[in-house]
Amino acid sequence: MTLPALKEQVGLSLFWRTFVMLAALLVGSIVLWQQTFKALEFEPRAIQSAQQIASLVNLTRAALVYADSIARVSLIKTLADQEGVRITPREPGDRYTRFAHDFFSERISVELTNTLGKNTVVASEVNGGKGLWVGFNIEGDDYWLFTDPERIGPVGSKTWLIWLFGAAGLSLAGAALMARYINRPLKQLSLAANRLRDGDFAAVRLDEAAMTTEIRQVNIGFNRMADQLSKLEQDRAVMLAGISHDLRTPLARLRLETELSVADVDTRDHMNADIAQLDAVIGKFLDYARPDAAPLQPVVLKDVVDAAVYAVKDYPDMLVTLDMPPQIKVQADAVELSRVVSNLLENARRYGQSTDTGVARVDIGARLKDHGVLLTLRDHGPGVPPEMLDNLTKPFFRGNAARTAATGTGLGLAIVDKAVARMGGKFTLANAAGGGLAAHITLKRVR
Repeated sequence: MTLPALKEQVGLSLFWRTFVMLAALLVGSIVLWQQTFKALEFEPRAIQSAQQIASLVNLTRAALVYADSIARVSLIKTLADQEGVRITPREPGDRYTRFAHDFFSERISVELTNTLGKNTVVASEVNGGKGLWVGFNIEGDDYWLFTDPERIGPVGSKTWLIWLFGAAGLSLAGAALMARYINRPLKQLSLAANRLRDGDFAAVRLDEAAMTTEIRQVNIGFNRMADQLSKLEQDRAVMLAGISHDLRTPLARLRLETELSVADVDTRDHMNADIAQLDAVIGKFLDYARPDAAPLQPVVLKDVVDAAVYAVKDYPDMLVTLDMPPQIKVQADAVELSRVVSNLLENARRYGQSTDTGVARVDIGARLKDHGVLLTLRDHGPGVPPEMLDNLTKPFFRGNAARTAATGTGLGLAIVDKAVARMGGKFTLANAAGGGLAAHITLKRVR
């Protein structure tokens, strides 16, 4: 999978991208702070604690060496009662666990070994008894010195962890608020741009009194652009209405005058055909330039297709085969969808004729696809060169075969593409496997 496809599949919003970046920065800073804390606090603390334990071991060893047997017993009892230090003989079969379960304890073990000698053993458990055990030697005899490990606990114990996680949570919450604050104007701009794309000019006003200078300037510029586009759209609608009236009215008079004044039947038919062609060209231009979105409602797909097919069923140069479920409903405009099917049928009639029979055979089918309906119209003509497929829906583009047809405007498939898009669907063209051109229309299904 390519990187652009992966980015499209993941689809992270700008908020989450900003939040993840800020969170990564904060987590990295916390980790760096923790390592710095270890270096500046844990290391000196571990050395200091090890020195205290070493001093306790050395003092105990010296006291026991220079005390007689009676005083030694009293000394051991006093150490246990008043200092919490217990001295016990170390047996060869003693089972113990080394005192090295984290950075702090491991550093203490290393420092005690360096201070008291390489034969020193530092353990966290001896024969099932948990604590801080230091094995040392007195005149050839091995002993264990036991003390409470809390006396050498790291500074703050678990308190610093609570503060650390609290600071991390507060920082992440702040990062989320910052990301939301930064991205909110961009989200509003994105929503306004989508509404503007759909032609909803009245609902795209952005806040021109925003506190941030850059956001305020962008909002003002966007609002001015929306006003200009709204004015242009209104002017275009007025222009199209004028074209429809000012051109079709004289065409209607010309047709009437032709019928009344031209005596030659053949000449009259040719003139009427030219006038009808001009009227059809005007209709094509108006259909393509129509700015309004189609009013969508549930439509029985087969009924619309049947109506479009009925208009061409008597053409001698066209044969239509229909195969589709009867009760499939789609979200569409019936008139717009009928115009789409009629344009595709006319395109197949012109350019999808068989070279052998001169008849355009068209297969129309529909099937359910995910949450939509796929409508397919396929002819059995020569098809289209693959490099031209993407250009067929461009205005005024005609393939090599179509260039010889003087009656075409090059807008038929462009009108279909735009009409399907106005209904929230998707239109694609492809060469069929068995030959011919296949037009695929995907529309939203109504359950």
